[in-house]
Amino acid sequence: MSKHKITLIVVLFLVPISTMAQDNVTLYGIIDSGLNYTNNIQSSRTASGFVGGRQVAMIEGGSAGLQGSRWGLRGTENLGGGLTALFVLESGFYSNNGVLNQGGAEFGRQVYVGLTNSLGSVTLGRQYDPVVDLYGPFLAAPQWGGYMTSHPSDLDNALNTRRINNSVKFRSSTYRGLTVEAITSLGGTAGSFSHNWIWGAGAGYAAGPFSVGAGYLHVRDPNTSFFGANPNAGPATSNNLGSFGSPTSPETNPVYAGYSSARRLEIAAVGAGVNIGAASVNLAYSNTRFEDMGSSSGPNSLGYRGTAAFNNVEVNARYRLTSSLLVGIAYDYTRNAGAGGKDGANYNLFSAGADYFLSKRTDVYTVAVYEKASGVDSLGQNAVAQVTGLTPSTTDKQVSLRFGIRHKF
Repeated sequence: MSKHKITLIVVLFLVPISTMAQDNVTLYGIIDSGLNYTNNIQSSRTASGFVGGRQVAMIEGGSAGLQGSRWGLRGTENLGGGLTALFVLESGFYSNNGVLNQGGAEFGRQVYVGLTNSLGSVTLGRQYDPVVDLYGPFLAAPQWGGYMTSHPSDLDNALNTRRINNSVKFRSSTYRGLTVEAITSLGGTAGSFSHNWIWGAGAGYAAGPFSVGAGYLHVRDPNTSFFGANPNAGPATSNNLGSFGSPTSPETNPVYAGYSSARRLEIAAVGAGVNIGAASVNLAYSNTRFEDMGSSSGPNSLGYRGTAAFNNVEVNARYRLTSSLLVGIAYDYTRNAGAGGKDGANYNLFSAGADYFLSKRTDVYTVAVYEKASGVDSLGQNAVAQVTGLTPSTTDKQVSLRFGIRHKF
C-alpha cells in the first residue's frame, strides 16, 4: 500500500474522533468535472512543426473548470483570552482519473497552522499570496469563468496556480472595511538569506457597493523558489502550468517558458469593482516582470538579458438573472513587451459563461472562450494561442467550449 493511501486512511479514520472530541473539525471538498470541445490543439510534432487537430475530452476542473477538485480538513481550538488556534489541510486531485494534483503533493493546495485573535491571524505553512487573496476576487475566473478565463498561463498567479512554501503570513481582521495582509517565505539557504526568498503585501477596502484590492509579490530565483522546486505542476500527462517548462518545449508554456533565467519575479496588481443590484462590474490591472535574465537561476538558451514585462488589463461583468442563474462576460488583454531586443506578444481573450445552481451544493455550467495571439512569444517563435489549462494551438487562434458540473460537500 502506498504512503498516500496510508495517510488518507489514517486521516479519515481520525476525523470523526476529533469531531466528537472538539466539535470544531470540518471535512469539506469540491468535485468539478466536465467535457471540453477545443477547435485546435498541438497533437504531434514533425520536422516541419506541430500538427494540430480538434479535440473533445473530459477535463478536470483544476485544468479547465470553475474550481480544482479537492478535499480538506479545517478546524479551530479556543485557547481562551480571545486566542484561537487554527489549521487547514487541503489536498487537490484530478476527478477524471484520481491522480493527485500539484505535482503529486499529499496536501498540495494548502496546509498551514496558526493563531488568531481580534487583531488578525498569523499562519505558517504552504499558503496563498496577497495577489491571490486581494486582487484575484476582481477577476472573472474565480467568480464564474474558471481556469480557461484566467490570464495567459496564469502569469500573474491571480488564480493561485502556484502557492508559497515555507511561508509566514499575517492577515488582519477587517476594520471599517480595510484588510491588510503580508507574507514572507524563507529561502533556507545557508550563507544567503536572499536566495529563494519570497515576500509580498497587499490591502483591500470595501464600502457599500464599491471595493478595491491590491497586491504585490517579490520572488527571488523564481525558477527554483516559485516554479520548478514548488510542487504545483500536474502529472506528466497534463499541461505543466506550474513551472516554466523547458525552453525547448513550446507546448509546455510558450507564454513565459523562455524567461526561466530571471533572478527576480515581481507582480503588482490592483482591481476595483462595483455592485449595482444584481449586477457587478470589475476592472483589473497587473504588471508581471521577469527581471535580471541571464542569471544562474535557470536555463537561458535564447541568451536573454534584462527584463521581460507583461501588462494585463481585464474588464468583466456578471449578472444574476434569477436566484439560480448567473451569467458573465469578460475581455482580457495581455502585452509582453519582449526581451533581448525581440518584439513581444499580444494575447486577446474573450469569455462568456453561465452557471445554474441546482441546489446550494450542486451547479451545472458552461464557459466559452476565444483567444487570439500575435507577435513573438518568450521562446522566440510566432506566438500561438493557449487558453489557460489547455494544450496550445498550432495557430494564433484557439476556441474552447466547456460543459461541466460541480458539487461541494
